[in-house]
Amino acid sequence: MSLVETVLRSLKKLSGKPAEFKDMISVSVDRGHIVEAVAQAKAAGFDMLSDIFGIDYLSYPGHQGKRFTVAYNLYSTLSNERLFIRVNLADKETLPTITHLWRGASFMEREVYDMFGIEFAGHPDLRKLLTPEDLDGHPHRKDFPLGETPTLFDDGRFLDPAAFRAGMTGQDKGLTGWKGGVRKGVTSGE
Repeated sequence: MSLVETVLRSLKKLSGKPAEFKDMISVSVDRGHIVEAVAQAKAAGFDMLSDIFGIDYLSYPGHQGKRFTVAYNLYSTLSNERLFIRVNLADKETLPTITHLWRGASFMEREVYDMFGIEFAGHPDLRKLLTPEDLDGHPHRKDFPLGETPTLFDDGRFLDPAAFRAGMTGQDKGLTGWKGGVRKGVTSGE
């Protein structure tokens, strides 16, 4: 029996619902069981927390259920197996932190908080990680206003959304200094 099968069997006792998509195995658990589920997976041999990420299904076609999902990407370095433990959340629902299980979860939970506004109860230092503290909103939410408000950062830098977008799409040099194609001095790896 593989490590994934062993953990899935134990997580079914926590009402875990397994699923498979493109050869990736995940199990959805209730938010009240997330700490226990991650702890069981770690004890069984998933010794690496690769990532914690959020998903906003607000405008996802055909989605029924809670708006957000937080997924914990676990990996076993010994058996070379991966497992995603997922939790579905409504707006303003919180999750307990897993920083006591993995210290590295601190930055991952802070990123999910910053990008989606999902709070982790008991986190030792839950504050924004990637965006300025004074930025109102969470950029990965589907209802975040894109390109409508210029951003003035604490250090005086100013980000004009139209110029930034133009640079990223290659329409103009914009803020990135790149206008499509290969950059000067960059050659193909062939």
